[in-house]
Amino acid sequence: MSTELLFLVEESEEGGFRARALGESIFTEADTLEELRSAVLDAVDCHFEPAERPRLVRLHLVREEVLVA
Repeated sequence: MSTELLFLVEESEEGGFRARALGESIFTEADTLEELRSAVLDAVDCHFEPAERPRLVRLHLVREEVLVA
């Protein structure tokens, strides 16, 4: 297992945020970024055995804006 796990974080159309790990089947969502941080760490803890857990979890926030030209 890598020492780092990357999550792609997007704003949900319904409000709040959703995160998915790249390279692992880990998905979670929350209403705020603070709640999402906690949910991501909980999901990582549930997904990996203690000896296999990544040392770092990186959240990459993607924000899409549509402009009318």
